[in-house]
Amino acid sequence: MPSFAALSGGPIYADLRLAWSTEGMGFSVKVSGKRAMPWCRDTRLDESDGLHLWIDTRNSPNIHRATQHCHRFLWLPAGGGPQRDRPVAQLVPINRARGNPKSIGNGALKIHAAPKHDGYEMSGLIPSAAMTGFDPVDQPRIGFYYAVADRELGYQSLTLSEQFPVAEDPSLWGEAALISA
Repeated sequence: MPSFAALSGGPIYADLRLAWSTEGMGFSVKVSGKRAMPWCRDTRLDESDGLHLWIDTRNSPNIHRATQHCHRFLWLPAGGGPQRDRPVAQLVPINRARGNPKSIGNGALKIHAAPKHDGYEMSGLIPSAAMTGFDPVDQPRIGFYYAVADRELGYQSLTLSEQFPVAEDPSLWGEAALISA
């Protein structure tokens, strides 16, 4: 995935790749250039290092408040478990949303993370059942935004920085076309 935020001087330290099928969406991200371990806490998700994915399964670019089709997924390379060494994947509520997507069970989101000498690699899967309204055949365009947050390296995003209300305003997200190969 590109990071157009780099055009305005934003950092580039993560390589994010996405794929989709009718069964869901998958990603892999590689973060490099770190000198310290990622700071992650499952009790302080918004402050932790990790990947944020915002997905609007109905691609409603003119709305300013999230609907039940808008999702925010958070993926941390660590921070879970008694030793805080397990990766964390969660559906997180969107602030000021008009509606929320259906809840998902624990373990519905699949995640794998591996520390590296200068960062980490992480991959995950969002099953279609975890995304309210996900139907790539009838709705091949989705609203989409991502951010890789890191206390040491900064905020790498698809477009706008965290200085804009991208976390809660779907009109600021991009659009992704789910194209079959």
